Amino acid sequence: MPRRKTTRKTAYETLDLDVRNRIGLVALNRPEVHNAFNETLVAELTAVLQSLDADEGVRAVVLTGNGKSFCAGADLNWMKRMAAFGPAENLADAQALALMLRTLNALSKPTVACIRGAAFGGGVGLVACCDIAVAALDAVFALSEAKLGLIPATISPYVIEAIGARAARRYFLTAERFTAAEAYRIGLVHDIVPEPELDARINELLGDLLVAGPVAQLECKALIRGVAHRPIDADIVAGTAEHIAAVRASPEGREGVAAFLDKRAADWVPESLRRKP
Repeated sequence: MPRRKTTRKTAYETLDLDVRNRIGLVALNRPEVHNAFNETLVAELTAVLQSLDADEGVRAVVLTGNGKSFCAGADLNWMKRMAAFGPAENLADAQALALMLRTLNALSKPTVACIRGAAFGGGVGLVACCDIAVAALDAVFALSEAKLGLIPATISPYVIEAIGARAARRYFLTAERFTAAEAYRIGLVHDIVPEPELDARINELLGDLLVAGPVAQLECKALIRGVAHRPIDADIVAGTAEHIAAVRASPEGREGVAAFLDKRAADWVPESLRRKP
């Protein structure tokens, strides 16, 4: 990930946040428990994501984990406390977790998961919520809830969207571990690389993201949400035509086309990524 001048660092109890070169780098920071969720991490991650989404100076968000693991899912001590909650408290706690996942999934800016080590349970949910996921070759995954007598409920919409119902029927039920190669095969991650090359691969993707138009990326995410799993009917055809017409006439659309015709970088491209004449 970018290692040039740091522009802003913020301290949290369970996270590291570093904003540099217009990228928000968010690292889960509970390495002693493999970055497992507790109520504090859930609340802090939700707040950080909302803040980064509202920050016009941030173009993309990278999510990773400090230490040996990406995220081991829910903290066992937290789950033990939850089991003793009354129905109302239990539901409120589950809703907070669901809100965190929804916030990540619905972020208007590109999100990239950088996965080292283990991604279990809710950690797989975080991966599935990100737009792009890249894992080290030796990373390991599991939807482990059934081994604890639980179900992957709040993460299920995002995981099933990523891997499909057929793969979910296997991995939800067996709770078995699977490799990064298998995660790639079933669509959970987009790319797998040797661990020493992981940061360089993330940097390549961030460079591509920064060259694309930020409003276009926002509109692309809205387009995917509006079109996925819908029949190709008259409403879809009309809606997509209206969408491109509006974007084409927007300031960013006009600037992008003009920059292409003029053979120059568009005005949103960082100076460091512009081709020298």
